[in-house]
Amino acid sequence: MPRIRYYAAAAAAAGVREEHVALGDIADGGGTLGALLRHVGDAHAAPVLESSVLRSAAPRGPAASLSGPGGSGTAPGRGTAPGRAGAPRLDRVISRSSFLVNEVNERDAGRPLAEDDVVDVLPPFAGG
Repeated sequence: MPRIRYYAAAAAAAGVREEHVALGDIADGGGTLGALLRHVGDAHAAPVLESSVLRSAAPRGPAASLSGPGGSGTAPGRGTAPGRAGAPRLDRVISRSSFLVNEVNERDAGRPLAEDDVVDVLPPFAGG
């Protein structure tokens, strides 16, 4: 299962710093970076996460040490994540983010993913 690590505002929007998603559970071309990102954005927009999204019990690695609570300028009820007061929706954060796959910058949403890949979601930091 690919591991997804969220940083800053992405961690705040997701409510977790890290999670694993089985590629077989992703509809709409489940083996690509774009399909994975759509899946997690949709899953975190729903009031209750689907059982296919497994939350990590204990964050490890860079995501655990570098992720902060993040912030957003959105008012509750206007693009905020359910259950996370003041946090932006994950799909909105993803739309402005950069991505690393196995620590290499990736811009191609059609990039195929393998079960052991690590995807980092990096929202803009410090205004950039």
